[in-house]
Amino acid sequence: MRITAQLIDALSDAHLWADRFDGSLEDVFELQDQVASSVAGVIEPALQAAEVSRSAYRPTSDLTAYDLYLRAYAMTLSSGARFPEALRHLEEAIARDPGYGPALAYAAVCCFRLVGDGRSEDPEVDRRKGTTFARRALEVVDDDPNILAHAALALAYFGEEIGSMMVLIDRALALNPSLARAWYISGALRVWAGQPDIAIGHLEASQRLSPRARVGASRHLIGAAHFLSRRFDKALPKLLLGIQDDPNHPTAYRYLAACYAHTGRLSEAREIVERLRAIVPAVVPNVSYLRNPEHRELLMSGLRLAMGEIT
Repeated sequence: MRITAQLIDALSDAHLWADRFDGSLEDVFELQDQVASSVAGVIEPALQAAEVSRSAYRPTSDLTAYDLYLRAYAMTLSSGARFPEALRHLEEAIARDPGYGPALAYAAVCCFRLVGDGRSEDPEVDRRKGTTFARRALEVVDDDPNILAHAALALAYFGEEIGSMMVLIDRALALNPSLARAWYISGALRVWAGQPDIAIGHLEASQRLSPRARVGASRHLIGAAHFLSRRFDKALPKLLLGIQDDPNHPTAYRYLAACYAHTGRLSEAREIVERLRAIVPAVVPNVSYLRNPEHRELLMSGLRLAMGEIT
């Protein structure tokens, strides 16, 4: 038996997505579950992308809080360098509607990225803002899986107890098991918690659910998980692909430089550090988000080796 599914924009008749599913009649219920999960997982990011594209063509003077949120989200997917601009849009949306949960939660994510990437002009201020945004989002809406996932990501990075944040992301996945973005964030939290093998499974689930639309830096995080497990040969190609996905994502460069250094490829490590310095001023990050001290030292020692070649 073959089932074909299509997603069409009813306003423009534009083709957004299509796929087919093959199976036997003996396994019809399993096939039904597979189709439902795959369709739900693909449609959510496809609809988000369509809404982002539609919003981009509206005049700025006509934007609502929703438009501002979509513009901010689109900016961050196009380049990690645009998080400062995205945060300004989100803060404007929040000023228009202080109870707008999605904008609050994603503003917290932007604050996390500003601090984590090394682009924040005042990390402590952005840390406090991000924590406040995330907590306000959870107060406003406690059953929206996207809000739960984004708040968990920001709060985990800013130091909240990692086990509690993983419970929060598990709740988001219970509400929507087909939400690719939540599986991606769950993978990120597992990397930070010192569970790299579980992280890889969750990140791969995100990729399966959303193979076409980007929902996060899955490939660089899979590379980071392999790196922290000292599987440097598996980490390198994933980290290189992660940089291709977003050449402005500093964390991917940091892991790649450390990976090259630990494998004795110091000239390549030096080149990556030089490229990193062209993106952000801070080569060495605050690695407190990694809860496992051995993982923190592995990353830091690799960066020290890489930087030692150019200092």
